[in-house]
Amino acid sequence: MDDKKVLRGGAVLAAALLVAGAAPAAAAGPAPRPAAGAQSADAAAGVRISRFLGERRLPHKMQVEGTTVGGISGMDRDPRTGTWYFISDDRWRYDPARFYTGRVDIDPRTGAFSGVRISGVRTLKRPDGSPYPGFGEPGSVDPEAIRFDPRGNRLLWGNEGDRPDAAHPGIALSPLSVQWAGPDGGHRGALPLPANLEQTTEDRGPRRNYGFEAVAVAPHRLAAMAEGPRYEDGAPPTVERGAAVRLTLWNRGGGLLAQHAYRVEPLPAAPVPADGHADSGVSEILAIDDHRYLALERSWMEGVGYRVRLYAFDVRGATDVLRRDRLGDAPYRPVAKRLVADLGRYADPAQNLEAMAWGPRLRTGERTLLIGSDDNFDDREVTQFLAFAVRGR
Repeated sequence: MDDKKVLRGGAVLAAALLVAGAAPAAAAGPAPRPAAGAQSADAAAGVRISRFLGERRLPHKMQVEGTTVGGISGMDRDPRTGTWYFISDDRWRYDPARFYTGRVDIDPRTGAFSGVRISGVRTLKRPDGSPYPGFGEPGSVDPEAIRFDPRGNRLLWGNEGDRPDAAHPGIALSPLSVQWAGPDGGHRGALPLPANLEQTTEDRGPRRNYGFEAVAVAPHRLAAMAEGPRYEDGAPPTVERGAAVRLTLWNRGGGLLAQHAYRVEPLPAAPVPADGHADSGVSEILAIDDHRYLALERSWMEGVGYRVRLYAFDVRGATDVLRRDRLGDAPYRPVAKRLVADLGRYADPAQNLEAMAWGPRLRTGERTLLIGSDDNFDDREVTQFLAFAVRGR
């Protein structure tokens, strides 16, 4: 568990809430300047939730093959076998960096959602075949997203990386990355990253805990989105204003294609007290096709709790900012987006939703969508799965 999540737990105790959180310190920076007309009501038009299929939970700290299940931050499904993959963001608090395998039970005729079954575990391996080091050590990883690639029978996973900052000077520098792994967890390579996403020990590049939380595999593209803004791109979201984060696109061969700005909304509520901690950003994306995606915007405000909204966005027409070091230097057009659903209406209290994947198609023609939560290994939070039927993709 990283120390952002530890701070969340402490704030929960102080506020006597079933929530958690602490944000990276906001730094001064140029305000992004999106071009006029950037938002569009037609972004990813047609994608909508048609039915809520229900909620299911896993037992807290359940054991699978001698490991502790929790921290589920990403998931995906192999459509050929029905096998599901669930990645944990644990970094040796309990066990080494790993992902789980299992099944999701959704009746294809009725859409009845009866549960999630975890049956196996695989350790993520370094190129030399050894496990990754633990939290705060050189070479540590923070697994936050996972996707199955049927073309290569392999897994794409996102690593948020780590770095020291003023509040955590003892943390070793560990670059963020997007890597390939085999179904056995073995290393199969990594995607090249643009220079603007280089992790540093200075006030430039990605902030601590604002690296890759989201990856996607589209028919002809690969994508990864940073959770929050780089130092050069402005401060994290506040109640008064949002923030710009970067979506990076590669072709299926791993070549860099483009980078676009995605505008995260302002905080949905002020923390309590007003100077309390807050943390907001993109916790997952999911490809609809090569141009359209879904995004989870997850916020936590001290004294308030979690708020999560589901958006659809379209990269067509967005400015390529791959070679722009600062988004505030000139106007740009971010991706067009629209609100699909406020997920707080489906579960109370709202949880730390970080995982999202397509499930099987129902006989009605609807596609199923599964959204899951990271419980932070905290007994005041839960590992929760929300299932939906979706039309219009």
